[in-house]
Amino acid sequence: MTTRTIFFAVCGTLVLASGAWADIVVGGSQASCAEDPACINRLHPDIPMAANADPGERIVMIGRDASDIHLDPDEYSQAESSPRPGLGVVHPLVGPVYINGAAAGDVIAVTIESIEPGTVGWTSASVNGYAGDAVGSESRFIVWRLDDDYAESDALPGVRIPNRSFPGVVTTLPGRSLLETVLEREQALSDAGGVVLTPDPEFAEPTSLCGEEGTAATECLRTIPPREHGGNMDIRYLQAGVTVYLPCFIEGCGLAIGDLHYAQGDGEVAGTAIEMDGSITVTTRIVDNPPDLNQGPHYEGPSTLLDIPSERFYAVTGFPFKEAGEIPREIAYLADAKVAELTNLSNDINLAARNALVAMIDYIVDRYGYDRTQAYMIASVAVDLRIGQLVDVPNVGVTAILPLDIFVAD
Repeated sequence: MTTRTIFFAVCGTLVLASGAWADIVVGGSQASCAEDPACINRLHPDIPMAANADPGERIVMIGRDASDIHLDPDEYSQAESSPRPGLGVVHPLVGPVYINGAAAGDVIAVTIESIEPGTVGWTSASVNGYAGDAVGSESRFIVWRLDDDYAESDALPGVRIPNRSFPGVVTTLPGRSLLETVLEREQALSDAGGVVLTPDPEFAEPTSLCGEEGTAATECLRTIPPREHGGNMDIRYLQAGVTVYLPCFIEGCGLAIGDLHYAQGDGEVAGTAIEMDGSITVTTRIVDNPPDLNQGPHYEGPSTLLDIPSERFYAVTGFPFKEAGEIPREIAYLADAKVAELTNLSNDINLAARNALVAMIDYIVDRYGYDRTQAYMIASVAVDLRIGQLVDVPNVGVTAILPLDIFVAD
């Protein structure tokens, strides 16, 4: 690829610095992803590049929220349900960007230089979130006011969430071999009853490739799960100052970033964090003596990003216990007759996490007076689910950590 294509329009405004172009600015030139040539919501090796950049150049990506909603800040308090239901548009990503000199087999290091949040965010919850059936939540959609320091919502009075912005999705494009592997294994899992979002051309971008009349409509991967190429990892530690190591499967890698979050708890249990528009600035380099990424991307950064955003916390624990006759939803597709009658599952980290989450929801409801759906949403944006131990068989342990400083009214 020799032609250099750069999008300098940022919501209709050209970016200048000292009489010269400041950075490579990609995306944000149109009102919706469908109208923006630098926006995609599917992954495929044949997606055309939206821009190209040399290693070391600053790339400013103008990101859209996870459902491309663009809420009006003046109407945030009137929002009661998502104006764009369903998962068809998820996630609008900025890119792909061709990294000059990168080839299939290389590893690129993507350093997050800064993230500028938008002014409005949103969070939704439903029984389809993690352990939603056990939590007893109902569907709900709330909107947040955002500034550089905190997020606040009229729907959660007394809660103020610190800014810990990060991108949920950081990815390269899959190569043909990986694409075929993913399609085969995910279809097999779907056929076995597992929860999988197989290729769906509705609202797919780019339309010419992934849409209903597209040339690869049955091949374009959904962006919901992370895979070997990176993708929707939803790791809250990928904040400014972190470097992510991603494998290249095609020439130029095809870097794409999106799903910007203002804040999230480990787990993003309700299905969403504080979703937002915003911009993210990154630089890249091609790595000499790269790490082995066969099990997935690596990342590194300052250890301060591992801390909870609070001086105090309260935590609960969860172990793999259940009622006789109960089959946890997440493993029901395995149809193991033994599971139903057992009241203790061996080394089941999923069940331990469900129980820790339910215990935390109970605590927030009892201690602070929120309803269960409000507590579920607080958990999604602020509570960390962490593994306590994996060796004390049969009862592996998960702890749910609540940062207490988010409550500004006791």
